[in-house]
Amino acid sequence: MERIDRRRVFYTEAAYLAGLLLLAVGTALMEKADMGVSMVVAPAYLTYLKVSQYLPFFSFGMAEYLLQAALLVAMMLLLREFRWSYLCAILTAALYGLVLDGAMQLIRALPDDVLFLRLTAYYAGGMLLCCLGVAFMFKTYLTPEAYELFVKRVSAKWGFSLPKFKTCYDLASCGVGILLSFLFFGFGRFEGIRWGTVFCSLVNGFLIGRWTWVLDRLFRFKDRWPLRRHFE
Repeated sequence: MERIDRRRVFYTEAAYLAGLLLLAVGTALMEKADMGVSMVVAPAYLTYLKVSQYLPFFSFGMAEYLLQAALLVAMMLLLREFRWSYLCAILTAALYGLVLDGAMQLIRALPDDVLFLRLTAYYAGGMLLCCLGVAFMFKTYLTPEAYELFVKRVSAKWGFSLPKFKTCYDLASCGVGILLSFLFFGFGRFEGIRWGTVFCSLVNGFLIGRWTWVLDRLFRFKDRWPLRRHFE
């Protein structure tokens, strides 16, 4: 007897929007916790901290899409290929930057003087939301942020395990963040890079894998519109 698939349909286009929103809110919560931002966004966050000292209008979101554009160029050189869909990653980065700046403005009003709240609701909650956001992004054909696109395309190109390659990428981003902290602010202090950044880099790939497992058991991802061929 054929087994009936009782999972609910989740459109991949909606997964794109969900991933974008979850990533922005999760990142803003981790920034609010002040225990170390995600290693993926650490280079952009440190760039924002440094540049905003001289250009007050320069936001975290601006730093995000500028550095993602640079990563996109590096990916095309590494893979030796160009696709028009890759340019959509710039649009995704710009949308993410706008949502991130908005989320930071809203979350800024929340209390931050209770350590337990910062550790659980902000840090742990933000990390879980970021991982869920990435898991959703991996379910859509629409071009994700440059971070997820880099991991997705490079791992597929050389047949690497996606969660394992994601962990390696996260550790590399953490190392770049530490280097930038030293270069921008000296060896006597860490800005944006703390124990939370290192811990996140170690468990991020595993958590994304677990969220992917959960999503696959709850939902059947399906395209709402026949646009996939334009993004592959």
